[in-house]
Amino acid sequence: MTPIRFYNTLTNQLEDFAPIDPPVVRMYNCGPTVYDFAHIGNFRAFVFADLLRRFLEFTGHEVRQVMNITDVGHMTEDQLADGGGQDKMELAAQRLKAAKKSGVADVENPDDPFAVARYFEKAFIDDARALRLKIADDEAPRRPRATEHVKQMIAMIEKLVAADHAYVAGDGAVYYDVSSFPQYGKLSGNTLDKLAHGAGGRVSETDTAGKRNPHDFLLWKPDAKHLMKWDSPWGWGYPGWHIECSAMSMSALGVETLDIHTGGEDNIFPHHECEIAQSCGATGKAFARYWMHTRFLMVEGEKMSKSKGNFYTVRDLLKRGVDPAALRLELMRTHYRSNMNFTMKGLEDAHRMVERWRAAAAGVDAQSVAAGDSDVERDFVAALSDDLNISGALGAINKWLNDSPDDLSPLVRMNSVLGVLEAAELETETSGDDAAIDAKVQQMADARAAKDWAASDAIRDELTAAGIEVQISKQGITWRRKMTLD
Repeated sequence: MTPIRFYNTLTNQLEDFAPIDPPVVRMYNCGPTVYDFAHIGNFRAFVFADLLRRFLEFTGHEVRQVMNITDVGHMTEDQLADGGGQDKMELAAQRLKAAKKSGVADVENPDDPFAVARYFEKAFIDDARALRLKIADDEAPRRPRATEHVKQMIAMIEKLVAADHAYVAGDGAVYYDVSSFPQYGKLSGNTLDKLAHGAGGRVSETDTAGKRNPHDFLLWKPDAKHLMKWDSPWGWGYPGWHIECSAMSMSALGVETLDIHTGGEDNIFPHHECEIAQSCGATGKAFARYWMHTRFLMVEGEKMSKSKGNFYTVRDLLKRGVDPAALRLELMRTHYRSNMNFTMKGLEDAHRMVERWRAAAAGVDAQSVAAGDSDVERDFVAALSDDLNISGALGAINKWLNDSPDDLSPLVRMNSVLGVLEAAELETETSGDDAAIDAKVQQMADARAAKDWAASDAIRDELTAAGIEVQISKQGITWRRKMTLD
């Protein structure tokens, strides 16, 4: 079999992949902060993690995937190692409370940040399921909540204090002493020397109060007035963002060294750098062997921003008629280490590819497909073995389809990696709106059969005005909602 090679952010090079305990692969993915609906930039990283998992499973590995739910401690100024600003969960509660006063109530009790977290957590799982992320259907312990692992976080902080990697400041806050960990900066390049000369962002005097070093980062924040607080050896308060992932990953996966840790490139510093420091400080072992990061997503060549009107969540796009299979494919088909430009044209191209695959796979009985070793599957695996070369993998499939193969079962097998043509997609319930559209399409088909072209055109115009695209072929009439980013 072709050796699998991944780019390791920690070493800045391609490396042969070798799990610690083969065939088991223990993988941790930084998940959502459930203060709002996750946007497509978030989901690019989540879809990448799903593709990685599916590929490793396809090549014979047993993947134990964990994706955390951050529901406390993630501050608005997370670009600083210490965080800063306000807790995103508290801000969400305030926003929803204001919305309820104006008559728009998404959460029955927006004063309760736990209720807010559960609302947006469910929304995330629903969106993840729509895009066929396997983690959405895993047992709940594979999606650990930060609020349910505070005990483990406190225990880890106590270890760090005992090992002189952390200290208690005068106000009761607990900080990690970055000078105690000489390897700090190995992942991001923001070494202690570079930080001393201004790398990693400017640190204000307010953020340095009580610290030994300006770049020491928060492990525990004392705040008896915080809406989400726990008792600790340092008083009532809440954990820092970085300690959460270290504690949850080790607890959920049952090991101190992970095989793979993923996230977006914005997580590299400070979040993942801090995770490494505190995890190694607590255990004396390497935290993760392979670090993999997705690059940023832009929309039509610009940074995604609410102020620019180009900020999209998954549910935004699905409501606009975007096929979830096409959205999944579009988020996946740019190599994860390249910036992605999300465009309407790209979505349309992805949709055409999905439709082609659907038509090809329609005559294949998925239940009877046995394991195979066709040329196209070997090319597909070889491409993905090269640092998840998705372009090469998709190119192999489309080149093979161009040759009109008699046996299309390899497409079903390869789809177990891509997750685009899932069986569940064929079992979705038909909504009332869909039934009404189906009825109109049938009327159009009847009119065409009777050669009543005027009636057929009138129905087609009516559907077009309603945002429904009608496609006529030898096989009959099909329809889909028009996709739009407007």
